[in-house]
Order: sequence, then C-alpha cells, then structure tokens
Amino acid sequence: MNRFEEVITRKGTRSVKWDMAEQLYQDKEVLPMWVADMDFKTPEAVMKALKERVDHGIFGYTIPDDLVKDHIGNWLKTRHNWDIDADWISYSPGVIPSLHMIIQSLTEIGDHILIQTPVYPPFYSVVKSHGRHVVKNPLTLNGGQYEIDFDDFEQKIKENHVTMFILCNPHNPVGRVWTKDELEKMSEICLKHNVTIVSDEIHADLVLGSHTHIPIASLSEEANQNTITCLSPTKTFNLAGLQASYIVTANKKMKKALDKQFNNQGMFMLNTLGITAMEAAYKHGADWLDELKEILESHRDYVMERFHEETNALKVIPNEGTYLLWLDCRELNLSQKELKSFMQKKAKVGLNDGASFGDEGEGFMRMNLAAPRSIVEDGVSRIIQAVHEHK
Repeated sequence: MNRFEEVITRKGTRSVKWDMAEQLYQDKEVLPMWVADMDFKTPEAVMKALKERVDHGIFGYTIPDDLVKDHIGNWLKTRHNWDIDADWISYSPGVIPSLHMIIQSLTEIGDHILIQTPVYPPFYSVVKSHGRHVVKNPLTLNGGQYEIDFDDFEQKIKENHVTMFILCNPHNPVGRVWTKDELEKMSEICLKHNVTIVSDEIHADLVLGSHTHIPIASLSEEANQNTITCLSPTKTFNLAGLQASYIVTANKKMKKALDKQFNNQGMFMLNTLGITAMEAAYKHGADWLDELKEILESHRDYVMERFHEETNALKVIPNEGTYLLWLDCRELNLSQKELKSFMQKKAKVGLNDGASFGDEGEGFMRMNLAAPRSIVEDGVSRIIQAVHEHK
C-alpha cells in the first residue's frame, strides 16, 4: 500500500483534529477536514531518529547546535534558492508565538499593522491582543483567482501610518503563491514607507505544480534587512505537535530586540524531540515531500473535478500551495450560520468556517486535503449529496 493511502486512526490520541471534533460538533459521524495538520505518517527517517533519541532515555536540556543550523541553511538553499547566514536564525516553539514576540518587540501600543484578508485567524488576534490595530488590505477575487489591490495596499499604509505588514506566503486560506513581481511590489511599497515586513512562510515547502515559492527576504539586500521570516518543518512533515520552528532575521538590530523578548519570556530553547525531528526531516525528508506534493495535487484536481461535474453550487478556488482548499459556497444562498450548520449537520463534514478568516470569508469554507484519498472521497461525496438534497 502507498504510504499516503494508509488510513490511520487518530481518535484517542488527544488529536485536536479528530478528538476535539467530537466535542466541537457534538456528533461522532462528522468527518474532520478542518485543522491544518495531516493524516499522514511523518517520514520514516524522522520516526527512526525520534525512536533512537527516545531509546537513549535521557531528555535533559538540549541545544540546537551548528549542525542543525547547517541543515536549515542547506534546506532553504536547495528548496528555495535562499542563502542565509546561520547567525540570522532564532528558534521558537511555533509561528504564532513568534508573531506575538515580534509584535511586542518591534511595535508600540497603538501602532497599526496591515494584513491581507481573508487570512489565517491568529493574524487578527496577535495584533489586537497587544493593543495594536488591524488594518485590512482585502484581496480581490478576479476570475477565480485572488489578487492584491496594490493601490489600496499603499493607500492603507499611508492613511494609517502602518508600521508593520504581516505577509502570508503561500497564503492561508486562499492558496496563492505570490509571484516575484507581486512580492517586489509589496516590498518596494513597504521600504518606501518604512514598514517592517513579517513573512509567515510556514507553507513554503508545500508549493504545487509549476509554482515557485520565493522568500520575500531573498529579493534584495534591502528587502532582507527589512524582513523577518517565520518558518518551520511542522506543516511540511506533519510535526506540529512537536512545536519546533525558527525565525530568520538578517537585520541585527531587529534580531537583537526579538531575541531579548524571547529571553524575557523564558522561551530560549526548543524541546529535545522537536530538534531531533527538525534535523531528520531537513536531512532526509526531500523524497517524501516530493511524493506528498504529487498526492496533494491529485487530491486537489479530484475535488475540483467532482464539484465541477456534479454540482454547480460549489466552486473551488484552485490552490497553488498548501494542502488547504478554499470553497466558494455562496451559490447555496445560505447565511454563514446556515452554511456552517449545513456542512456539519447535513453533509456531516467538519470544515473551517470561512468567516473565521475575516468578513471577506463569509460564504466560504476551508477544506483540508491532507488525508488518504478514501477520506477525501468520503468528504466530497457527503458534501455533494447534501447539496443535491438541499436543492
């Protein structure tokens, strides 16, 4: 059996995606296709490294040494054509904690921070929870693809005296992989108006087809000095529960302020198994990842074809990256509350509520494709049947 076809029971493992779904939906029959983790085993080499480390039996304080940084640097160079200096790396338990630390260390209470909506829900909370203000540059849906309104982007920056921009690339939930031209335009505007860029690139490795991920910091030395990049192997290799990520910051002043903030919060090391998994994944995971991407492309094409052929009430926004599909459900003519209920109670599928990504997400739902084909087929069939019954 193909390793990506094996159905592995996750119930009873304290899985947020599966065990919490029963609590959330109050229905054991709901099929979870929501939280952004995968129902695939991590690469064998990672499991082997973890087992060997566990068998050692001692889990004292552990440092990520120069060898770990070398593996990170090699990965970024090989996969994304980005040369970094080992001194630019800082470690963090996750991208969300990183965003909290960045905002606290590099902005002031009352500052305005730009985001592009609809977007990953924590982008709102990390800004608001620290007394900063959210400024929205809504993406525009044009011919089935989301685009950036650059006039609005710059106008919002000027009008609100924006000090920081949080970029999502590849974008969650709409699946865009921003092109070099788009990235250059955003970078130039931010440099022009002294706006620091924080780039969440956690899905960087999950770029599909002919699309290419370009780290915005890699565009130029000026962009490099103006950008803080958040990265992690956790989405790529399904390691989210091990909580291991890192931040790349070439600007010495910004990195010093950020490292100080992490130290002040007592967050200055990763857990032992997180380090072990990160190193093994970057050292041995390339072939596994290439196979995974083929599976994700196949799943995306399957879902698009089935919805296109069997119902005109749902439209799929083709994702260029991530394993997340953005579903346009507006032709069902349901309120957002009704749409959520429809998916949960009629289709018996647990999707992410589009409105949780901002007002611009109303009428949409997000589907997680990172599961064996049999699960994807089941979820799609449930939704199509419910749509037919609804009509």
